Amino acid sequence: MRFQRPRYRAAALLAAGAALLGTALLQAPADARTPSADTAAPPSAAGAPVAGTAGAPVAGAPVTGAAAAPMAAAAVGPTIWEDNFDGPAGQAPNSSKWRYDIGGSGWGNDERQYYTNSTRNSALDGTGNLVITARQENGGFTCHYGPCQYTSARLLTAQTFTQAYGRFEARIKIPRGQGIWPAFWMLGGGNWPTDGEIDIMENIGREPSIVHGTIHGPGYSGAGGIGAAYTLPGGQQFANGFHTFTVDWEPNSITWYVDGIQYQRRTPADLGGKTWVYNHPFFMIMNVAVGGYWPGYPDGSTAMPQTMTIDYVRVSSLSGGGTGASQITGLAGKCVDVAGANSADGTTVQLYDCNGTAAQQWTRPGDGTIRALGKCLDVANAGTADGTRVQLASCNGNGAQQWTYSAGKDLVNPQANKCLDVTGNNSANATPLQIWTCTGGANQKWNV
Repeated sequence: MRFQRPRYRAAALLAAGAALLGTALLQAPADARTPSADTAAPPSAAGAPVAGTAGAPVAGAPVTGAAAAPMAAAAVGPTIWEDNFDGPAGQAPNSSKWRYDIGGSGWGNDERQYYTNSTRNSALDGTGNLVITARQENGGFTCHYGPCQYTSARLLTAQTFTQAYGRFEARIKIPRGQGIWPAFWMLGGGNWPTDGEIDIMENIGREPSIVHGTIHGPGYSGAGGIGAAYTLPGGQQFANGFHTFTVDWEPNSITWYVDGIQYQRRTPADLGGKTWVYNHPFFMIMNVAVGGYWPGYPDGSTAMPQTMTIDYVRVSSLSGGGTGASQITGLAGKCVDVAGANSADGTTVQLYDCNGTAAQQWTRPGDGTIRALGKCLDVANAGTADGTRVQLASCNGNGAQQWTYSAGKDLVNPQANKCLDVTGNNSANATPLQIWTCTGGANQKWNV
């Protein structure tokens, strides 16, 4: 979502996790196909790229479905989280997966809708879809401009699921019409734009054949966001059918696809000295806004109600950007080791002489986790305090199991913004590992 940023409820902010900052590089958009069997067949017609939309806050011209030199996509691993929206018609979406933003403040963009948690605005349709409905209203809610003219819904996973890295995708049939603004996107926290934003799909109603993918961060937010647009060839319109919108997010790249066709890739470094902030857990958002600075406002041509229909939302791990099993060595050349080679949840992770056993073989599958014996390196009880022990636990996608590896050889848990640390700077066998404020000491340096 562009321009000024939405205001978030405190509960959503608490769930977002802290940001760990790095530097970034941009690469030119490329066109390729994702390997997923779930994506739709690409359009058969080929069109030439067209000029960027006037006033649209993105970098680069829209890309059409025309084929270009392929680029290898990351291999897709297991599904981490999904919602297929199964259930009876009229039922609210699963509250263990989705919560709501509520209100009519304008959300920083002079939007005209009041977001509700009513099933009038978001409900299952009984055939495996979630439907978000924007309705014209005649009073009943108060907005920043007076009695609200519209209601809609904005669903988010800030309190239920956050994840760093992976494939994020949804199969969606978007609404249509002047002033209608559907989006599927992600935020890294409540401190915008420092915590970052990844827009997987945005459409504004006056561009029925175009969707936008954008990143926003410090110094490149709002109208200065970095992104590109994708145009369906042959005059096709996105509202006429379902399309699959995907990003593959790896530690050093974000790649966008529509229906399996890659149209943009951004990778770490060339932001003119600005900061890459896509190395910590984000949460997902789906919404339909009505009006706003960028899309403009409904007019006599806008039919209401308008619906966005979501077939599924899915998050999968990526293995193509990760590494094979190997030792992680640190203080005194010793290895990160699972005590007793015990795969039970809660087993202490420690320092020990390197011995080549499975208890010292760690993989980094590209989803931000570090894994051994089929489980994840985990900060006990999702703690953030200095001295919180590190253990092995079943992989669950939360911020306690996210790690980034810095150029300075630190392994950092972004949720705590603290380093993997050898307790007491003690190189003796069986010294437990913990998290601690990053100091640059030898007991926090790791060869991965």
